[in-house]
Amino acid sequence: MPIIKSAKKRVRVARKATVRNAKTKRSLKAALKSFHASISGANHAKAQSALDKAAKKAVMHKNKVARKKRQLARAAKAAGVKTTSSARKTAAKKAAPKKATAKKPAAKKTPAKKPAARKAPAKKK
Repeated sequence: MPIIKSAKKRVRVARKATVRNAKTKRSLKAALKSFHASISGANHAKAQSALDKAAKKAVMHKNKVARKKRQLARAAKAAGVKTTSSARKTAAKKAAPKKATAKKPAAKKTPAKKPAARKAPAKKK
């Protein structure tokens, strides 16, 4: 058991992360099983979405997710499933970066006035 305060906190944080990651993994496994059980367009979209979430939360490596998605697409194509255009659109929306709001152009900065040079104090004779 850790003694140092920061080490105790790391244990607490790691425990919370473990629970969160386990939940993501369970939902991913369920989505993949449902896809393989009955290959359909809706299950394909759910499985891809679950894979994307796992990659976003760093539960799975992004390259592994890409490989799994490629395998899903290959299996769906072999089964003759066509993904709907609406599923593609929603996937594209999720993948597209959010647009930045239009900002007003920065005001032109006027050059700062230089302070008047100070005269050296007169020396006493």
